[in-house]
Amino acid sequence: MNPSGRPHFLADAPHTPEVQALFDGDLADNGYVMNLTRLWAHEPPALPALFALIDAMTAAAGLSFRDRGVLVSATASTLGDSYCSLAWGGRLAEAAGEAAATSVLNGDDRELTDTERALVGWARQVVADPSATTLDDLAPLRAAGLDDRQIFAVTAYVALRVAFSTVNSALGARPDAAFASTVPDAVRQAISYGRPILDDDTTA
Repeated sequence: MNPSGRPHFLADAPHTPEVQALFDGDLADNGYVMNLTRLWAHEPPALPALFALIDAMTAAAGLSFRDRGVLVSATASTLGDSYCSLAWGGRLAEAAGEAAATSVLNGDDRELTDTERALVGWARQVVADPSATTLDDLAPLRAAGLDDRQIFAVTAYVALRVAFSTVNSALGARPDAAFASTVPDAVRQAISYGRPILDDDTTA
């Protein structure tokens, strides 16, 4: 169990200049230090290294911000990760509207373009059972215009997001209290899985 007042299962990481640099980045970007950053502070080089690789795959795949929103929302919801579902569901709502965001989180892709449906369908397959994919499963991606390098990069992007979500979820990282006021109600209501927002009275 994770008491509702704790951001994750572990004790606070020792405060070092490297940890402060992580915190300063969050403060500059968000105005607060994210709970997941406090968790990754136990190995400060890991978080920027992971996101440098994620960024490289984003560039190689040619993913737009909206593409990333649908991919992460589909990946996180399939995995049952409330943290990334809230973070990217909120961003997707800003980029594409609440209807599109909630539909992806609920596994309904009717609000998406053909290309986005191909990306989301592949992401869900990679998360659910990567050993069950077949050559034919790549056909929608190819029909959407992705070449082999882009298909590799999209797959690596999804897998890296799975790794990130897995560490956060396994070690009890709670979605930040700020999500209660910054994420649209419809998006929050669509996320009935994973760990509750930190200021929730329930435990996880």
